[in-house]
Amino acid sequence: MTQERPLPLMGFGEVRHARLRPARNAFVYPTYFLMLPMRTLRAHGSDALALNRRAALSFHDVDHGDGRMPAQGGALAWLDDLLAAHQIHDATGEAWLHCYPRVFGYTFKPVSFWYCHTAEGALRAIVVEVNNTFGERHCYLLDRPVYGQELKATKAFHVSPFCEVSGGYRFRFFVDAEFAHTVVRIDHDDADGPLLQTSVSGELAPLTAATVRRALWRYPAMTFGLIARIHWQAARLWLKRVPFVAKPAPPRHFVSSDHPHQQQQANP
Repeated sequence: MTQERPLPLMGFGEVRHARLRPARNAFVYPTYFLMLPMRTLRAHGSDALALNRRAALSFHDVDHGDGRMPAQGGALAWLDDLLAAHQIHDATGEAWLHCYPRVFGYTFKPVSFWYCHTAEGALRAIVVEVNNTFGERHCYLLDRPVYGQELKATKAFHVSPFCEVSGGYRFRFFVDAEFAHTVVRIDHDDADGPLLQTSVSGELAPLTAATVRRALWRYPAMTFGLIARIHWQAARLWLKRVPFVAKPAPPRHFVSSDHPHQQQQANP
């Protein structure tokens, strides 16, 4: 991740999800995603990716953070403000964003990951940005993470109507030395132990007109398919008589951090 003038990347891989109880439910879906060097993009733009404009496949700043427009500094300005509010002032290196694009103008991003680096290229923080189907967003800030090491966060945000807002997450992030393959694992434990096991993985390649065509050709309706699959899996859980959980009020803070010395940022 310390290469000169890093290139935007696209990952092709799969999403895995397994619910362990009270009824087992598991699935694997093919997927693709973006891996974007946000500071480089702000300085130099991209020839292959449509930024803040209509296209078959595009990236828009307003889809992240507090929805800032590009004229306000966009998602990167929001990220820098978030880090500063939590006393992280040395993450001035590249900020890589692992996220879904807009496809034909539409997007839903269940989870995105911001990998924040120091000027020397060391990983300094990870921001896990979560959206639910009610249009709400919450972030988990992981301070001083290490690739491959298990990282923990207390669950604070309602995601599924079949899971209570209780327990915590265990995260593990893997990127190979050549930055050609990535894996993110997120497991949810409640008071009774492991409940959900999820992962997203993919092979990374430079984002070019050819890889954009490959993505659109293979998965022309990815975002619509993602929403359909969420509802299909919810229907399967309902048919298996998994208890339904009423939606609680959103958390008072927009950012959660289990670091004892960090402040939390109130919802905008």
